[in-house]
Amino acid sequence: MANMNLYSRGDRLFVVANMVLVGLFTLSTLYPFIYIVSVSFSSGFAASAGQVVLTPIELTLAAYERVLSDARFWISYKNTFIFTIGGTLTSLLIIIPGAYALSRPQLIGRRFWNFFIAFTMWFNAGMIPFFLNMRDLGLLDSYFGIIIGFAVNAFNIILLRNFFESIPRSFEEAARMDGANEFQVLWKVYIPLSKPAIATITLFCIVSRWNGFFWAMVLLRDENKVPLQVYLRQIIVELTDDEEFVSATLSAVFSYETVSAAIIVCSIIPVLILYPFVQKYFNKGILLGGVKE
Repeated sequence: MANMNLYSRGDRLFVVANMVLVGLFTLSTLYPFIYIVSVSFSSGFAASAGQVVLTPIELTLAAYERVLSDARFWISYKNTFIFTIGGTLTSLLIIIPGAYALSRPQLIGRRFWNFFIAFTMWFNAGMIPFFLNMRDLGLLDSYFGIIIGFAVNAFNIILLRNFFESIPRSFEEAARMDGANEFQVLWKVYIPLSKPAIATITLFCIVSRWNGFFWAMVLLRDENKVPLQVYLRQIIVELTDDEEFVSATLSAVFSYETVSAAIIVCSIIPVLILYPFVQKYFNKGILLGGVKE
């Protein structure tokens, strides 16, 4: 930190106020996560009674034992990975070439196609027509339907297109002088220079797929195909009829709150592990964006 003596009194007060506000904002964003973790490690009675505030009360692993012993949890976890990995790869295979094509000045009808893509961000057919379309295409209750049905996001295409347009044309011209075709220009020039933007879009796709709930609940009927988020809803709704769960709740071993919290903690662990590896590309993107021709 710079020497505070170099600042005037007003500047020092401003810096201190900023630090306090940033600290409070950081705590406010971290607290929900800390609370969920604390609830997951607390007893059912303490969680139901609202005694958990910051740290676990009556520390226990009963909720995790209940969740991890359920075969449906692992099936839904596997399904979430299938939807996330398959969906993200499918999205990138469509978004990257699509954004590259829209960034080409020589594309015939370029303005129309860009408007056509952006138009879908403002208007769409609606939920019922979309559902009927998925039904008529035979994509209900299938992995492929969830993966391909939500593969394209207009915002991501426009975001990557703008990044492609910001890359100096001299790189492309040098590649073409060496005899590179369109595919080689995309693969050897634009993709390596766009790693920060592609990493950002990849993270958007991963988070969107990982948190996918509504359409997975609507389109999937087979319990062996539902993702983790749908399983979380099912376990909250359906465990009221589970005599073993009700008896355990009465004995205060665990409760709906602790089991739900345990599932939430398990569901966010992969994202927490992945994010630090993707974040380095954001830092590189800041440096790359500051170097222009």
